[in-house]
Amino acid sequence: MDNKQPISAYINEIYRQESRRVLATLIRLLRDFDLAEEALHDAFIAALAQWPAEGIPNNPRTWLVSTGRFKAIDHLRRRALFNKSLAGIAHELESAVSDSEDWLNDSIEDDQLKLIFTCCHPSLSIEAQLALTLREVCGLTTEEIARAFLATPSTIAQRIVRAKNKIRDAAIPYEIPAPYEFPERLASVLHTLYLLFNEGYSASSGELLTRQHLAQEAIRLGRLLLELIPQAEVMGLLGLMLVQESRSLARTDEQGDLIILEHQDRSLWNHAQIAEASQLIQRALNMGGFGVYSVQAAIAAVHAEAPNYADTDWIEIVGLYDLLLRLSPSPVVELNRAVALSMRDGASAGLQVIDAISAHGELQGYYLLHAARAEFYCQLGQVDLAKHAYEQALALTQQEPERRFLLSKLASL
Repeated sequence: MDNKQPISAYINEIYRQESRRVLATLIRLLRDFDLAEEALHDAFIAALAQWPAEGIPNNPRTWLVSTGRFKAIDHLRRRALFNKSLAGIAHELESAVSDSEDWLNDSIEDDQLKLIFTCCHPSLSIEAQLALTLREVCGLTTEEIARAFLATPSTIAQRIVRAKNKIRDAAIPYEIPAPYEFPERLASVLHTLYLLFNEGYSASSGELLTRQHLAQEAIRLGRLLLELIPQAEVMGLLGLMLVQESRSLARTDEQGDLIILEHQDRSLWNHAQIAEASQLIQRALNMGGFGVYSVQAAIAAVHAEAPNYADTDWIEIVGLYDLLLRLSPSPVVELNRAVALSMRDGASAGLQVIDAISAHGELQGYYLLHAARAEFYCQLGQVDLAKHAYEQALALTQQEPERRFLLSKLASL
């Protein structure tokens, strides 16, 4: 810790970086989501009270897990005065784990990976799986998850509560499943890691462009998952995350403002990470059985391997988007392809695709549709239409760096 940094600020940073790992271990130990969440908060309250006087422990995460567990047991004992059955549960939890246990084993038996598999149990609906995982593993707020699902916060809250109750009532085990169970859970686990990384790579709202600790956590879990399941799409997703995260230092300036790909300083990119990603992506594509993550990774790799923006192979990128559309047709993929198509064939070609997407009533609430349209209008010299499109995009974005970027584009017109 920086000696000039107040302990309270350090604890806040520990919460930001470690709270989801601590929670995952507490869920394993306490076998109850709500009790574990309460224990997590009690542990950090205790840290705020004790660490300034007693000093920071050598292993803060272990201290928080241990403290949270004992706080939960004490809580159950107090409640046992009114409900005698809780006394037995408290005794069972106390005797189940000794203080000398290695709480934070970083091997493949990773608590967060177990938690993801538990949240992605096939007895839960896909919507419930994703909402629960984003809340418990990623730490997103109910409001943030609601925005991602285009749903109301109350709807998301109900999904999460029902999912927790289902896990409790059905006694769904907190474990990494047997290999024969992987196929029915892998798609949801991959999708969850993908959403976790995306929220870290480009935060859905707030003052900062990124929530880097989420992106790094997704990569860490992706590596663990690849050890467990060395399949093409696991390689593809890990490769995609690595190549995207390799550009993190170049994506914002000193003021935190957005720098688009065209203007990024490529010397700041992590080229060793790009090389690692390229190897993973090539292996995934050669294995067969690859899917949307591997193709998205291949597109990102073409961008990353270009010596400069002008030398980007747009012909290959458009071809990869054509393949991606066949594997997973979606208006967002069509929009991304439109941008690549404009680089290959000109702004009019890209605008024609965007108009077709809009004609179907899709993505009207997606700010990047309007931002792309505005850029095409700029290239075609249609300034008034470009202004209107930028204003539409500005009204839809929830992230401050993106708002400032759009405002600067408007000002330039």
